[in-house]
Amino acid sequence: MHTPSSMVMGIVFAPLGLVLVFTAAITPQWREGQTRLGMTGSGSLLRLGVKGQGMGVKSGSVEALLLLRSDGLWESCLQVEHSELKQCWPVAGPYQRDPRVRLAQGLILTSLFLCSTGIVLACIGVRCWTDIPLRGVAATGGLLVVMAGLLSLTALGVYTHNLARLGMADPSQGINNPRFPQLSLRPAGSLYFGWLGACLQVLGGSALLFSFKRPRYPTCPSCPGLPVCPACRSCPEITNKSDTDVYEVSC
Repeated sequence: MHTPSSMVMGIVFAPLGLVLVFTAAITPQWREGQTRLGMTGSGSLLRLGVKGQGMGVKSGSVEALLLLRSDGLWESCLQVEHSELKQCWPVAGPYQRDPRVRLAQGLILTSLFLCSTGIVLACIGVRCWTDIPLRGVAATGGLLVVMAGLLSLTALGVYTHNLARLGMADPSQGINNPRFPQLSLRPAGSLYFGWLGACLQVLGGSALLFSFKRPRYPTCPSCPGLPVCPACRSCPEITNKSDTDVYEVSC
């Protein structure tokens, strides 16, 4: 049995989408912002950290440094541009408690679980080492992959739509604190990885779901209305042939 191209496309695209969504989930670049570092309390702390690393930055040059802030679903990072000074920490405060962030976390985790389960079922259902695939099992796997992609798209859509407002419910805390520089937030690289991975999940799952059409078997000469199964060769006119064709199973 030659594996249909749509089935191969689903088996390839679904794991690729899973890898991209997983990469987006564990990286802290869902949104990022930058601002010039001022001579505030936070700047003093940062100067101490820079000096602690032996960089020897003078107090007058601190104002020229660019502060970079990035947030993900489970981690946030702060970095000074053109330096090795970078610190990351688990998300906390208003950003962590924001219901939209919690919703995105739950949807992404559910999506990863469903996609992994769907890929396992699809691999079992394809059964490219036999003549007849388990179409029901493979189709179920494709359905789970499609659902995983839709959940990922929902999480990404909620996060992107509310990107600038996440964690801003309390202006006196978080990155809106007046003691810290004001940051203008924008989408970052992990968000684009997530969008691409979610689209690949939907595409791969759809290919798995709609590629399992029952093949047309040759009909028995003595019973034209009865299809002949290529696995059992139940028709005498076919099984008694001496020149039976042999087909190689290709995956």
